[in-house]
Amino acid sequence: MHKTAQQLAESAAAALSPRDHASHALGIKLLGVGPGAASMQMRVRENMANVHNTCHGGLIYTLADSTFAYACNSHNKNAVAVTCLIEYMRPAYVGDVLTATGAEQGLEGRNGVYDIRVENQKGELVALFRGKSTQVKGEVTDLDRR
Repeated sequence: MHKTAQQLAESAAAALSPRDHASHALGIKLLGVGPGAASMQMRVRENMANVHNTCHGGLIYTLADSTFAYACNSHNKNAVAVTCLIEYMRPAYVGDVLTATGAEQGLEGRNGVYDIRVENQKGELVALFRGKSTQVKGEVTDLDRR
C-alpha cells in the first residue's frame, strides 16, 4: 500500500524537523503540513526587536522561509529556494504571535512557486512572501513508500 500524499508530507516533515536548528533556536513551531502546504508559528521575543522596537524583518522572513521549506519539501523530493521575495505590510511587536501559512501555487517539473501569508494573533496581515523552489537530487527521507 502506497502512502497518501498527506502521509508523505508528514513523513518528510518528521525527517526535516530534527535538522531544522535555526527554526528551533528561534522558537518556531510547526503547526501542520500537507501536500505543498505548511503552517508555522513564532512568538516575538524581546531579543528579536530591532532599533525601532519592532520585530526584526529578517526574523519575520525566517519564519516565512522556514514555512516555505516545509511546504516545498512536502512531496519528499529535496527542494531548495531559488528566489524569495517578501513584502512587509505592518510591524510586529514583542509579545505578538506570528503564524505563517503557506501553499503551493504551482509545481511544474522540478520548479515550484509557494505563497506564504504571515499574520499576527489578531489575524492582521504582517507580511506576504513568495518563494520559488527547485527540486534537487535525492529525497527528504528514505521512508518505505509502500
